[in-house]
Amino acid sequence: MKLHTTTETLDVNDANLSGSTFTDANLSGTKFSQMNMSGASFDDCNLSGWKITNANLSGTQVSEANLAGLSIVHCRLDGATINGIPVLDLLNIWEARNASLGEQ
Repeated sequence: MKLHTTTETLDVNDANLSGSTFTDANLSGTKFSQMNMSGASFDDCNLSGWKITNANLSGTQVSEANLAGLSIVHCRLDGATINGIPVLDLLNIWEARNASLGEQ
């Protein structure tokens, strides 16, 4: 199936689109639910304002990205790293530092 130069809204349900390519497409406001996007690749994409909930991101790598304003809330972080440093170690150091500042 090819879809070129269109402004139609698609309602895709129970479809296998594995191996598909989306290039120069405006997907703003699109809702993805109950999706298997394992192995998907995003390059040169504007993902600002994304909301990701109930997702499995294990094994995911984010590189050369602008994460300004990123908020991570109520997430499992074991094994997660930032520039090779375990996130849980960073959080423990931050908590210990703040605890010692509170005692002074």
